[in-house]
Amino acid sequence: MNPVEAYKAECKTRIELQGKNEFLLKASKQFTEETIRAGYSYNFTWMGRPIIQYPQDMIAMQEIIWELKPDLIIETGIAHGGSIIFYASILELIGKGEVLGIDIDIREHNRKEIENHPMSKRIHMLQGSAISEEIIEQVKPFAEGKNTVMVCLDSNHTHDHVLAELNLYSPFVTVGSYLVAFDTIVEDLPADLYTDRPWSVGDNPKTAVHEFLKNNDGFVINKEIDHKLLVSVAPDGYMKRIK
Repeated sequence: MNPVEAYKAECKTRIELQGKNEFLLKASKQFTEETIRAGYSYNFTWMGRPIIQYPQDMIAMQEIIWELKPDLIIETGIAHGGSIIFYASILELIGKGEVLGIDIDIREHNRKEIENHPMSKRIHMLQGSAISEEIIEQVKPFAEGKNTVMVCLDSNHTHDHVLAELNLYSPFVTVGSYLVAFDTIVEDLPADLYTDRPWSVGDNPKTAVHEFLKNNDGFVINKEIDHKLLVSVAPDGYMKRIK
């Protein structure tokens, strides 16, 4: 085995062991819970824009994007624009691809910052409900004819909304690519963490993912990513399309 392949094999072994390490799993759960209470993920930016993601998930997304080199990344939920700028910057390094961001309310100050950003040349935005027929019809031309399309869901985190997104956007994902549902971590946290939100334990992206997979065998959860990251807001949320 050449040195490059040997290193990859070593990584794979380490990741498998991490997924079985009860001490690490307990520590990561405690870290995640306490940092969510502290608003940890709200402290990071990417190229000047708030991204509201954990660095571990950012690394995972970078690895996926670099491997797939997608022609299109669709993300529901724009907020401050950090994520779509992050994805666009990786595509810029690759030298191809575009990002389509969708949000029910693109606030004017955020739109202005995104449109004036150097990465805006690879970004398109649509305003409206991600699960409306009108928006889906607008998305279709962006995905048409693309060889590799991935989808990220990070808007309303209720079970019904995410399940609707999964059903509506999964057909856009090409075989071998990824459908990522963020904030599945809600299911694994104490219910009192989300008293000011409409989602909580039993009603969140992870429950939607598991419901979606009951009726869709074209996607599988990539547990290796979960075992690699340990700290993530998207456990069980990295789904690969296999057929």
